[in-house]
Amino acid sequence: MGEETLVAMPLAPHHHHHARLDALPHHVAPAPPPQQQAPPPEPTVADSKEEERDRGVVEPPAPAPRPETPPSPGLAAAAGAGEVGDVYYARRMLQGAVLRPPPHLPQPEAPPGLARALSAPAPHGYAEEEAEETEAGGRQRPVDRSASANSAAAAVAVDVASIGRFLRDRRAVLSSAITRRISSLKESSAPPAAADTYGVQEIHLPNVKVTVRLKDAIAAEDDDISLADSNDDGGYSFSGGHIKGRVSFFSRSGCRDCAAVRAFFRQSGLPYVEINLDVFPEREAELASRAGAAARVPQIFLNEKLLGGLVVLNSLRNSGEFERRVRDLAGRRCPDSAPRMPVYGFDDDAGGKEGEEAEDAMVGVVRVLRHRLPIQDRFVRVKLVKNCFSGADMVDGIVNHLECSRKKAVEIGKELARKHFIHHVFRENDFEDGSQNLYRFLEHDPAVPKYYNFRGSTNDGEPKPAAAVGHRMTKIMLAILEAYASDDRRHLDYSRIAASEEFRRYANLVQELQRADMTALPAEERLPFFLNLHNAMAIHAVIRVGQPGAVDRRPFFSDFQYIVGGQPYSLAAIRNGILRANRRQPYTLAKPFGSNDRRLELAQRRANPLVHFALCDATRSSPIVRFYTTQSVEPELRHAAREFFLHGGVEIDLESRTVHLTRIVKWYSADFGQDRDILRWLLNYLDPTKAGLLTHLLNDGGPINVSYMNYDWSLNV
Repeated sequence: MGEETLVAMPLAPHHHHHARLDALPHHVAPAPPPQQQAPPPEPTVADSKEEERDRGVVEPPAPAPRPETPPSPGLAAAAGAGEVGDVYYARRMLQGAVLRPPPHLPQPEAPPGLARALSAPAPHGYAEEEAEETEAGGRQRPVDRSASANSAAAAVAVDVASIGRFLRDRRAVLSSAITRRISSLKESSAPPAAADTYGVQEIHLPNVKVTVRLKDAIAAEDDDISLADSNDDGGYSFSGGHIKGRVSFFSRSGCRDCAAVRAFFRQSGLPYVEINLDVFPEREAELASRAGAAARVPQIFLNEKLLGGLVVLNSLRNSGEFERRVRDLAGRRCPDSAPRMPVYGFDDDAGGKEGEEAEDAMVGVVRVLRHRLPIQDRFVRVKLVKNCFSGADMVDGIVNHLECSRKKAVEIGKELARKHFIHHVFRENDFEDGSQNLYRFLEHDPAVPKYYNFRGSTNDGEPKPAAAVGHRMTKIMLAILEAYASDDRRHLDYSRIAASEEFRRYANLVQELQRADMTALPAEERLPFFLNLHNAMAIHAVIRVGQPGAVDRRPFFSDFQYIVGGQPYSLAAIRNGILRANRRQPYTLAKPFGSNDRRLELAQRRANPLVHFALCDATRSSPIVRFYTTQSVEPELRHAAREFFLHGGVEIDLESRTVHLTRIVKWYSADFGQDRDILRWLLNYLDPTKAGLLTHLLNDGGPINVSYMNYDWSLNV
């Protein structure tokens, strides 16, 4: 710290000779040493003054004559109470001198480059301090201080640059000291590493500790662990987690033999790597080169060696040979020649057959029109329509770019609308010339933030058949269920699904539905296509927007949408508009699709009550998640209904003559009929025990009470 300079104007003379200052605190100015005194019988004026001196109160001496100057208001008031220390400091302030701390406190050092002034002599309370500062000849030693603008030494300029350098230097020194202290505390609190630790090298950096383990050390530790496991009296345990090799097998979605192999590995606790050829089609050539072109899944590998399929696995298990081979695998590291593990984001379809994707023939025209058309907001039908252009503007742009007739330009515009590059702002027609017909590009739709299969731009590739995309989507979702769902499919691990390579590929695949031609989808394939799309979207919705709420379910069922064939589809639109033949949603008045909606072409002709037990909305009370095939969708629907009613969908209380039904039947009662009709329909999908009880209630002629169970909206996680 530097010394502080206080400068004040002199007080007016001869006005405050008898004013007294309050005694300073002991830590500011020490009192003079006490003197021996004897109280006289009669006090006199001299004795009174002497007594005041003994108490540390003295009358200030009269100041030397000074020029008449207006007194400073602040100092004039401060000078009205008196003790020698205060008078001493006041006199020093009036003289422009430096005020230094008492001698028992540390003395500051002045920074270099400041002006110097002489300190004044101290009173008897500070005699020792001044004695140390005197030099030969009786002159006072100069004291470093900053010259005040009001003092006589103000003629010397202050070196501001030196002050800045001093402050920066002190700050750097302080920061370095703090850093060294913190580092020493961290190192002292950490346990000291053994000096003879094999294969470990520690590198200490400021605030960083790097530990490098050598490869030989890791191998030595693994060998010790393997030896300890082999010497264990309890035998080898698959769940030990100390297998240095790798167990992998190739599979396909929906394969029963693959499911049996997977179940065995899970039950035994043996770590394994599954390579699903429906998810990774580019690995089919690898399987053919390793196991032969005629090999069928599953094919199991222990490191790089082929073990075989399910029949070979069962044979080795029964003979005990499989356990011996796994013991050998535990002590041998997996070589690079073994089937490699799938890596997130790297095993892409770019090298496979699906990577050979050609651009649409109309992409060149579309790219030119995206830059040349006057896209702007327009006010039409008392509505503000955003990011649109007129049919006439598009025709003019095509004519100028291709130098063709106006009739040919209209045909090109219709082709762009058929391929879903553009659409009418109210989705009323394909394409017509004229300034009153407004259109927009698909990526300019204001509802794009709700389309979760749309990533910034339109898929400009040649549209693939919707049936092919739906088939591959089903295979990937089956692989996801087999890997990340419980055996009964009632519980899903959504966090692992979201981080999986299978889900990443699914998210890329559904982008191809943006411009798919849904009218080319055969009628018999539409029911399984939309059933599977609904259940896949429900899993996607949980990952992106969360579970459906018990009160506000709009973000899950209505706001989460896919753009399919240029049209938006939500979970509610698929269930009520497509699968229920455009029937009203519960507790609503309007139908999902209007009379001119193009999506009506894809809706079912009649409502099938079984679809309600095939649709999963990711809650505990909903049916389990399933995916359906085109060839056997009707038997699969009946099986799904039986499974649902077998596991809590209906309960029958014979004593109270009450049938407890799922609330799904109440919500969609228009699809099931009246109570008696519902109960008779229900007989076809009940197990023999429940069917017998319900038949007894229906045939004895007595009343039957129907109640509906509460719906559990919690997530099926």
